[in-house]
Amino acid sequence: MPEPGAVPSQARVVIIGGGVGGAAIAYHLTLLGWTDVALLDRSDLTSGSTFHSAGLVGQLRSSPTLTRMMVDSVSTYRQLAGETDVDPGWQEVGSLRLASSPERLEELRRQAGWAKTHGLPMELISAQEAQTRFPLMSTDGVLGAAWLPTDGWLDPSGLTRAMAAGARRGGATILPHVRVTGLRLERGHVTGVETDRGAIQAEVVVNAAGMAAPEVGRMAGVTIPIVPMAHQYLVTEPVAGVTPELPQLRDPDNLVYFRPEVRGLVMGGYERNPAPWALDGIPPDFNGKLLPPDWPRFEEISAGAVRRVPVMADAGVKQLINGPEAFTPDNEFILGESEVRGFFVAAGFSAHGIAGAGGLGRQMAHWIVDGEPQLDLWTMDIRRFGAQYRSRAYTLARTTEVYATYYDIHYPNEERQAGRPLRLSPTYPRLTALDCAFGEKAGWERPNWFESNAAAGEPSLRPRGWAGEHWSPAIGAESLATRRTAALFDETSFGKIEVSGPGALGFLQWLCANDVDRAIGRITYTHMLNQRGGIECDFTVTRLAEDRFFIVTGTAFGNHDLGWIRRHAPDDGSVTVRDVTSSRACIGLWGPMARDILASTTTDDVSNEAFPYLTCREISVGNVPVTALRVTYVGELGWEFYCPMEYGLLLWDTLWAAGSPMGMLAGGYRAIDSLRLEKGYRVWSTDITPEVTPFEAGLGFAVRMNKPSEFLGREALLRAREPSGSRLACLVLDDPRSVALGNEPVRVGDEIVGRVTSGGYGFAIERSIAYALMPAEAAQIGVRGEVEVFGEWVPCTVSAEPLYDPEGARLKS
Repeated sequence: MPEPGAVPSQARVVIIGGGVGGAAIAYHLTLLGWTDVALLDRSDLTSGSTFHSAGLVGQLRSSPTLTRMMVDSVSTYRQLAGETDVDPGWQEVGSLRLASSPERLEELRRQAGWAKTHGLPMELISAQEAQTRFPLMSTDGVLGAAWLPTDGWLDPSGLTRAMAAGARRGGATILPHVRVTGLRLERGHVTGVETDRGAIQAEVVVNAAGMAAPEVGRMAGVTIPIVPMAHQYLVTEPVAGVTPELPQLRDPDNLVYFRPEVRGLVMGGYERNPAPWALDGIPPDFNGKLLPPDWPRFEEISAGAVRRVPVMADAGVKQLINGPEAFTPDNEFILGESEVRGFFVAAGFSAHGIAGAGGLGRQMAHWIVDGEPQLDLWTMDIRRFGAQYRSRAYTLARTTEVYATYYDIHYPNEERQAGRPLRLSPTYPRLTALDCAFGEKAGWERPNWFESNAAAGEPSLRPRGWAGEHWSPAIGAESLATRRTAALFDETSFGKIEVSGPGALGFLQWLCANDVDRAIGRITYTHMLNQRGGIECDFTVTRLAEDRFFIVTGTAFGNHDLGWIRRHAPDDGSVTVRDVTSSRACIGLWGPMARDILASTTTDDVSNEAFPYLTCREISVGNVPVTALRVTYVGELGWEFYCPMEYGLLLWDTLWAAGSPMGMLAGGYRAIDSLRLEKGYRVWSTDITPEVTPFEAGLGFAVRMNKPSEFLGREALLRAREPSGSRLACLVLDDPRSVALGNEPVRVGDEIVGRVTSGGYGFAIERSIAYALMPAEAAQIGVRGEVEVFGEWVPCTVSAEPLYDPEGARLKS
């Protein structure tokens, strides 16, 4: 045993960073029985960003997973003092969130609906009721508020000390004043750390270094896109009327937040002109320090504070705290195992770190111990970032944008603007000429719709409320063209992965729930499952040769799926996994006229007999050699054509020239989303996730339980085939103009039974459609229920699916 305070020569897990995140992970690892844990910090615990955090804890967030993590955190904070004998200073005083505009009030109604699905006791109250709870506030311009009594605040340093004490009790070693100087790597695995006090051999290394996480990441060759932003708040002298029971208060329309601090107030916010800091690296001696106050930059926040809490105009200022915090390009955590095996990251805590530390620590501990988190953490997974985030300029632009718009209302289908355009399909000039409304995903410019098609659409179909934002009649026109004639889609951004080698078949048979051992040229729709039977990947696998397979997945999930496959791949050289996304363009052609259009461009036989559904062939389209896959995500006859990128523009031009005279339109992804809802096609990350099994999702047809080889997740599925549990149900709303957007509560009778996973309008069936995870008994065909859409309960019916072409005759013809 090393002496107390001595650096051990080895540890099972080394955690770099003694802030709230590192302490939380160490604490939860010991709760899971991993006691050989060493937590290192280059200075004292909390000396990075944790010590100057404002300490607000709000539970309801923009995603179900993040909300569940926050709820878990509050549960942890309530019991920490009793477990560790160290008081984290938890004050469960509740929170108020004000609406000072009609749009913000609508946002609060939506959030109140979300709260119901999590069992959070949020209620909407009047401005006067809000003032009763926070008497110092002015009600001028306030239209309403949301009250959540289980929110609160705490002392960030106290929280860190409490969890560090719990970790120490569980056997962990806490070592301040140990600076990591390097990482030890071997054959793509981390094997330990080097410090200024000696080396430590380790199986797992966790980078929880806060603002310094990018520097530690570079030691392993891992990019961690974080920008420190100077965040300010002030602490007032005592203010008459402030009591410890005062709730925290947020007024996003005025960009400010408040909470009590002794007899004064803490007041801060998120200004429109953020100040990035230390872009060339954190100074090695910047420990326990603050930046000089920046009063001019704080003026915008101060003005909003005085408008909402007038006593702030004359309140004495004890201190203006200006401390850098680690922000990410999408304002989400950066979590999980990197491309270096055993090297985990937990960084980018920005506005969520204190509120989410308890839940984050639990998920990271399970990720390390079990190989998987308990929740669907894709939106926080380090794999979501592509190679473009190696660029400091791109990372800075994206991060600055999310900070500056932190308190904005973010409507569904909102498109970010910073750092665009970046990744362009070869068809980009043609799409632009057609007045394309571009969206962005994974850096790719992609068509949402084409305004040139708007005149052919029906403006009266615009949905009410938020669903009508970022909308165009062109979406309906493109959807109906796909159903009635044909539409041409650029899908170059699809993730494309090639798996090859003598061990490729056996490897994919182990990872895929379906049987991919099919004839060359056959296409298999399948999932890759985790050990709980949850859906980790959702894609098609095409067999190109005996030892070569082609995987196509969604644009946003290419990095995720590639990471999952590589993580499980053998390292004996028998399997090669390649990302071929950027080497191949993809054009989709679908609709009842698709075969006629294609036949006019090729001498190859594309009849149903020669080219049946779910097969692949090498053909020529005009002068372009393509790999043609007869698949569909819209439920119509058609193909996806893959070609080397340099042929992409000619491929589009050839099909456009052939199809336009037949009434074909250019189509965008918003039309695809409507079409897939009509056909009941699921979306990974919303309808199906790592927490949902294929049987719960209604996708049991894509599982071969009796295939010759075992597959990952099979044992869990054997248990999951029991009739109890949740089911993904198709709901048709009575009011076609009330469109659910996701996360809305669903009730049957007076009981909340589930939440909407995705929704939209089906133009061919003229109905509002929603999918929802519900208990099996509530998901029976014909059950009547209601979906809460912005505070209004809209009747709905559980319906048989698919709603369009239930026999699948159109796509197989």
